[in-house]
Amino acid sequence: MSLLNKKPPDLPEVPEDQRTPLVDNLLEIISSQNEQIQLQNEDIQGLKDEIARLKGEKPKPKIKPSNLGKKPKQDENNAQDNKKTKRPGSKKKRKKLKTHETVVVPPEHIPEGSRFKGYEDYFVQDILIQPYNVRYRLERWITPSGQSIVGPLPEGVSQDHFGNHLIRYILYQYYHSLVTQPLILEELLEMGIDISSGKINQILIEGKEDFHAEKEDILNAGLQASDYVNVDDTGARHKGRNGYCTHIGNELFAWFGSTESKTRINFLTLLRGKQADYVLNQDALDYMQAHKLPKKVLQSLDELEEKNLPDQQAWESTLNRLGITTKRHVQIATEGALLGSILEHGLNKDLVILSDDAGQFNVFLHALCWIHAERTINKLVGFNEQQRDALNSVQDQLWTLYDDLKAYKEDPSPTKKEDLEQRFDQLFTTKTYFASLNLALERIYDNKSELLLVLRRPEIPLHNNLSENDIREFVKRRKISGGTRSDPGRKARDTFASLKKTCRKLGISFWEFLQDRLSGQNKISRLGDCIRQKARTPG
Repeated sequence: MSLLNKKPPDLPEVPEDQRTPLVDNLLEIISSQNEQIQLQNEDIQGLKDEIARLKGEKPKPKIKPSNLGKKPKQDENNAQDNKKTKRPGSKKKRKKLKTHETVVVPPEHIPEGSRFKGYEDYFVQDILIQPYNVRYRLERWITPSGQSIVGPLPEGVSQDHFGNHLIRYILYQYYHSLVTQPLILEELLEMGIDISSGKINQILIEGKEDFHAEKEDILNAGLQASDYVNVDDTGARHKGRNGYCTHIGNELFAWFGSTESKTRINFLTLLRGKQADYVLNQDALDYMQAHKLPKKVLQSLDELEEKNLPDQQAWESTLNRLGITTKRHVQIATEGALLGSILEHGLNKDLVILSDDAGQFNVFLHALCWIHAERTINKLVGFNEQQRDALNSVQDQLWTLYDDLKAYKEDPSPTKKEDLEQRFDQLFTTKTYFASLNLALERIYDNKSELLLVLRRPEIPLHNNLSENDIREFVKRRKISGGTRSDPGRKARDTFASLKKTCRKLGISFWEFLQDRLSGQNKISRLGDCIRQKARTPG
């Protein structure tokens, strides 16, 4: 076994009568060094694996431990394996099927004197995927005056020689099924559709203004109708450069916005939506003061006669005119003015932002994900029995506390609230012989107010899994297609991801939604109105 793969030996157990401050100090130093060695080994192995992948070689395999001799877990699914399940295609399901064709099939031989007793239905589901070309013969006439007139195309017929059903199919394949443009082109050509790669790209990204407008309304409606939102971001390359996609959403909606940075200014700009102003109201000034903007700078902003700057150019000109050029001062002032604009346009200042502890999301009432907080403990490795026992004990207590917080959300009370706060203090101020564990506990304790915000706001989740699940859409797209190459392409990607995910949350078929919007029927209500309606509906 190589030194890289060799696990550091366990520390020897020292009897209590032989322990001295010097011995304890040496054991703690050795333990800390063992942890560093283990972490460095993992980093080195990760780099070796990456080099192997770049060379086209196989990285070190991840071999799962054997389950030999282990008793399989029993769950509800296993317990019901022997129960008779309802076969697919039951009468209840068949009633929902739309019948496109009915074929009457008599018996091969009907004996004389038999009586007709009706029908026994047998459903066969199938799908037809084939070209369907329509030729419109537009009558052409010459008037007595010599003017040429031509019959108009019927209402709803596409002006670019491709019908709405084909356009819907292309949009659905690309934005929902994550099929790449070359594969869509190959698929359509094999079906007999005469189309080019450039036309497919045009269908995917051009002329989508109505969709973009509905996407922006999703954010506006979602923020106004919500008590909290989950937020997260991920990498999203654009034009060959690193970029980021930010997700904002909850059980009602999902909204995505891609930008070049992931600063707090960027996040506040996204929250502001289609508004472009910078507002110096009391909320903005309070934010600047809380973030220690110098009094002289704060006073100069407070004394401005014009408190509402219409756009970024006007705001930057105002800062330059006031001599506010220090990078940190500009940042705090801009963040405050953006926050002022958001609140000025009706956003609830008690909105809870639930994140994974990324600093740019720490605005308004900020709550933290317990799953991410626990990872600082979960990644630790004990190097002797005493450390492992301490680690296991802390993890057991943490997840017991987590389960009790979930129970509190269902039935909150002042007595439970006080008990949970005391248990939080007791757990995360514990001192052990494991130095790294102590540091992890201290870090979690420093975030007490954000982790225990649920005690004041029981409606908020304890974790940020919803946001991570939603933004996985971009992770899959990144693995399949890399990044976007044009601004309209990036905008279309964000728009259709937002529309698709929001449709799913509202129980609306994305397939039917596309046909409804492309045909101009608009029988499906705007998604923003659906969000507001669902938020008003109890339960």
